[in-house]
Amino acid sequence: MEKRLNGEAKKEEEPKDSICGYDSLHLLLKDNLNPHHFQEVSRLLTGLNSGKAIETIALPESATALSVEHGFDLQAFSFSADKEQLREPRVVRVGLIQNSIALPTTAHFADQKKAIFEKLKPIIEAAGSSGVNILCLQEAWMMPFAFCTREKRWCEFAEPVDGESTKFLQSFALKYNMVIISSILERDISHGEVIWNTSVVIGNHGNIIGKHRKNHIPRVGDFNESTYYMEGNTGHPVFETVYGKIAINICYGRHHPLNWLAFGLNGAEIVFNPSATVGELSEPMWPIEARNAAIANSYFVASINRVGTETFPNAFTSGDGKPAHADFGHFYGSSYVSAPDASCTPSLSRYRDGLLITDMDLNLCRQFKDKWGFRMTSRYELYADTLARYVKPEFEPQVITDPLLHRKAS
Repeated sequence: MEKRLNGEAKKEEEPKDSICGYDSLHLLLKDNLNPHHFQEVSRLLTGLNSGKAIETIALPESATALSVEHGFDLQAFSFSADKEQLREPRVVRVGLIQNSIALPTTAHFADQKKAIFEKLKPIIEAAGSSGVNILCLQEAWMMPFAFCTREKRWCEFAEPVDGESTKFLQSFALKYNMVIISSILERDISHGEVIWNTSVVIGNHGNIIGKHRKNHIPRVGDFNESTYYMEGNTGHPVFETVYGKIAINICYGRHHPLNWLAFGLNGAEIVFNPSATVGELSEPMWPIEARNAAIANSYFVASINRVGTETFPNAFTSGDGKPAHADFGHFYGSSYVSAPDASCTPSLSRYRDGLLITDMDLNLCRQFKDKWGFRMTSRYELYADTLARYVKPEFEPQVITDPLLHRKAS
């Protein structure tokens, strides 16, 4: 990047892991296109909500002051819906937090967790003071994402559903009348101390509403997660809260369309996708999958990704032919929200901690079910028949072969 000082162009070093010196693609385009071109590009990239560009919302000075003091990205947007005659608007304010770890992975585990708690306090306070109703944190927010290493010592971070991390967040839920989704490494005390990747749903009274365990476990690249936990056993629960019906599609589940579908069939209005994914592996997919799910299932999707590069004490390999290395790569943040009308917010920073606040009128969900009729025109009985046959050992694909395909030339 260049900045001008006394009429002369001065080269400024770009922040590491930025997009050409910018927090996001949206800001890069905004700064480098003329206003008309930027408006048209934004229309194509982020869509229109109720026929117009998604609107920003003003936040209280207390929240913006915390953002400046602690250096985290703070953005806020609003999705509207058409005014109805028989239903009042159902506006819910949702907050998403992305963050890097606070200490090196070589620090004492207790110190690492405590430092993350301290780091998140002002971001959660900013969410609370902004009137956030539902707050979601990233996958395994209370620890480094050590599941690349295959070292079992990281299991020490696991805790019961009602453990230290839940207790930390319950005080904020009570203070701000806020539902909080907390994705942790769970230690199941009642079943042999087995470990799960689990999202805990904390109610606005500080109570534990329930939990959901990750349905799909990756075995790709450095993501060696099945060393620590296996596929979850909680199905596709939807949690009915005072603010609406919510579900959690944890990380890798976003690659599975039927996983998204099942949450929709159970009545979800907002599906949260707390994640931890790196640029080399998935960044081109990130803006697409959740947005497609929101469209196909007529609900809102809130996508959260951690940020930063986490370096571990011992180098590891993953059977992919790459030399031994000590980090996953860069977790690229870029958290955003998608709506059922195909619009979406700009993303948070690619390299900084951040809080994204979004107002959603949940009436938009039914309005777009009515408009597109995806539920009505789906053929679930056909899909069910195919799936029922597919899971049987004797399954044969329904392929009709051209009778002339293998005919020998005379």
